[in-house]
Amino acid sequence: MTVCNPQKDKIIIVAEHDSVSAQQIISTLTSNGFSDIRHVNSGEKIYEILRPFHDQPERIGLIVLNDSLPKCQLLEMSQSLSCATDGSVIPFVILRSSDSADSAAYLEQCQSEASSCLTYQISTPVDPQLLLLSINFLMRLKQERFLRHQQEEQLINELASKSVIEAKLKFLVAHDELTGLFNRNSFERQLRLIMNLSNKLKKEGALLFIDVDRFSLINELEGFDVGDRLLVELTILIRKLVPTSNLFARIGADEFCLFLENKTKKQAYIVAETIRTTVENFRFFTGEICYSASVSIGITALDNSMPAQHPGEMILHSRQACNFAKINGRDKIRIYNQEDIAIKERRRDIYWVPIIRKALRENDMFLMFQPVVQLNNGDISHYEVLIRMRGDEGKTITPDQFIPVAERMGLIHAIDLWVVENAIDFLAALPSYMSRISLAINLSGTAFQYPDLLQVIRDKLELTWVDAGRLTFEITETAAVDNFERTRDMINKIRDLGCKFALDDFGAGFCSFNYLKTFPVDYVKIDGQFIKNLDNNETDQILVKSMVEIAGKLGKKTIAEFVETPNIALKLKEIGVNLGQGYAFGRPERTLLDSHQVSLAILLNSQKRRPIDTEFL
Repeated sequence: MTVCNPQKDKIIIVAEHDSVSAQQIISTLTSNGFSDIRHVNSGEKIYEILRPFHDQPERIGLIVLNDSLPKCQLLEMSQSLSCATDGSVIPFVILRSSDSADSAAYLEQCQSEASSCLTYQISTPVDPQLLLLSINFLMRLKQERFLRHQQEEQLINELASKSVIEAKLKFLVAHDELTGLFNRNSFERQLRLIMNLSNKLKKEGALLFIDVDRFSLINELEGFDVGDRLLVELTILIRKLVPTSNLFARIGADEFCLFLENKTKKQAYIVAETIRTTVENFRFFTGEICYSASVSIGITALDNSMPAQHPGEMILHSRQACNFAKINGRDKIRIYNQEDIAIKERRRDIYWVPIIRKALRENDMFLMFQPVVQLNNGDISHYEVLIRMRGDEGKTITPDQFIPVAERMGLIHAIDLWVVENAIDFLAALPSYMSRISLAINLSGTAFQYPDLLQVIRDKLELTWVDAGRLTFEITETAAVDNFERTRDMINKIRDLGCKFALDDFGAGFCSFNYLKTFPVDYVKIDGQFIKNLDNNETDQILVKSMVEIAGKLGKKTIAEFVETPNIALKLKEIGVNLGQGYAFGRPERTLLDSHQVSLAILLNSQKRRPIDTEFL
């Protein structure tokens, strides 16, 4: 955003025959940034300056006029120029050098006409401060009158062939009141006719969905009136770039649709790029502020091999393309492609969101538990809590299908809270002889950005009397690093309750060791990419060993995930990893076993795959 004052580039005419007074006025204006000042010493010379700008009245800013100026008809001149009701109005600052009859009569007439004239009288000798205030005030009034005239003229041109009242009512039924463009309903009706004709005649065409970037910022900073003026000016700007025969509509607050007949995708992209570049170079002035604007554009074309059945479908596709242009940085153009991964992902999101909401509402989620084993003796340390969702006909839906959607669509925090509450309820419901059982709960990367998480954990622990030490919360390394300070603060508060923490996927990031030394966690969970081939990959062994050594020196225990075979488990024990988790020890289950049954289950499970050293167990 750049700041400039276009008013100070306007022509200021100083009509003063007193050379000393004229020089003082010119000096005052120059020192305050006015760059185009014209001095005259008679009334007839004022018209000499004005004539070349008869078709550009906006170039003239204001006239400073001495009421005793020679060859000047004060009343006639000021009334014809300053009392105009259209954009040609020119304000006057009248310097009263005497109590002249003309000046007094003019003042009395202005008062009797409720002062529709843009004039202001000050006495001489001129007070520089009062002069500047008068000039700035009158020039702003001129600018507002000019802009109002533009909007009124636009509406009048649209309705010129009919009576104003009747035509306006009919016009507003089919058009947007602010811009004069088609509204959404009218646009869809017109587009349906064009699509039907194009499908029959195999004609080409393309739809541009245009969204004004960060438009809400203008409304917040300057108000809705200024935002409306910006939309009007952008509408006029775009209209000049395309033939008037093309359908153009405003279908949302800052959203427009433009249908280009007989245009291919490539031709439509060229038009879109022209619009994008023109808007990018456009400057919008309000008061002393100058704003730059930009648009994101999505394009979809008529496909005669697979004709769209409804205009809403075509609008939806172009809107999706526009959304992806905004996601990728705004001020960009995107062509819709149904094979685009982002498009498929969005369709997938649309499919899964109601299913996730229903599962949360009807409690169609459930927990499963996978043991985390102490590698030195084979005993269960704790269980990791894993979430599943019930599908149709009792089908189990795994988290890889719905968690990414929940993260993108803002549902993940509700899932986080559901898991926390149900995991604590599960511990509270266990019989007393299983009171040693503890759980590790995965939390999303955004969980610690919500202050209600702390309150939910605190309230649930107080309500159930569950020992906070039986809860370990896992957070991924990348999520911790992305919001380091805020996450660390929330973790410290939750640890003050007595809970423990594990840093999940350790090693997946690039700043692991640097953050580990100051991060308040009890466990370091080594990323599975270093574990899967540990028994055959010397590089992985070296990296895991370094992680174990550093974590140990920092007083943190290490957990290896994805332990799939007994050989990997033995190698981890040899390296010094404290805990292991994976199919070598047990798959996720709905229920827990007591300690003796757990050890037996691990042994049998391992023997089914391949023999394992009994000394290890």
